Amino acid sequence: MSGNTFETIKRIDNNGKEYWSSRELAKALEYTDYRNFLTAVNKAKIACENTGEVIHSHFVDANEMVEIGSGAEKAIDTIYLSRYACYLIVQNSDPTKVVVAKGQTYFAIQTRKQEKTDNLIEDGSRIFLREEVKKHNTGLMKTASMVGVESFAIFQNAGYKGLYGGLTMQDIHTKKRLKKSQKILDHMNSEELAANLFRATQTDAKIKREFIRGSSEANLAHYEVGQRVRNTIKNLGGTMPEELPTPDAIGKAQTRIKRAGKEKRLKSKKAN
Repeated sequence: MSGNTFETIKRIDNNGKEYWSSRELAKALEYTDYRNFLTAVNKAKIACENTGEVIHSHFVDANEMVEIGSGAEKAIDTIYLSRYACYLIVQNSDPTKVVVAKGQTYFAIQTRKQEKTDNLIEDGSRIFLREEVKKHNTGLMKTASMVGVESFAIFQNAGYKGLYGGLTMQDIHTKKRLKKSQKILDHMNSEELAANLFRATQTDAKIKREFIRGSSEANLAHYEVGQRVRNTIKNLGGTMPEELPTPDAIGKAQTRIKRAGKEKRLKSKKAN
């Protein structure tokens, strides 16, 4: 049985997302007793939970109708599995089976490909959001100047303190363990950048909408907007921005995107 068998039994849902049926995967891995296969599934669930993933995002209980003869059907329990779930299952299956070794290779390669794709998507999101934050921060500073803000450093810190639970720009810089020359916005992931973009756009809108004037009122408005964004994240069960991971420099993300583009063009030329 070749690795292509695992590709053959792959399914695609209505949203274009791939998944596998536990019943079909069990057969592909040559399990004659489905209950024995479920032992590997349960081990995989534990491994999934230990990596911090949400089990139900990768293992979805379902029922499928199967023919039992004479046109009759019955419902059987099955589990819809993500690629990551399949990867964990084959890692916890009988290693003496040749087909299991092939499955481990197949899902390891496919999972790595997906990780690479996901990383490029994150890089692209970071690059886009970083430019948006830069643009809207410029607009916010212009608005702040027009309403009489005297110290842009104090004004900017007010927004950060609201969003980051009292942390100043320097505190955030220190927490991210950045060098003096590095900018904190260049070392934020897309989630953190999006929160800061929302803070900037909503502060700008608030100042204009409420005809806020003077440094004190503008600083307070910036702090309040940052705080409300933070509360929204908290109410949604999200991670506080200061606790989000610190990625490498935005410049490296740009390099990866350019390199991926060149590789894609080279493959296209070779194919033609």
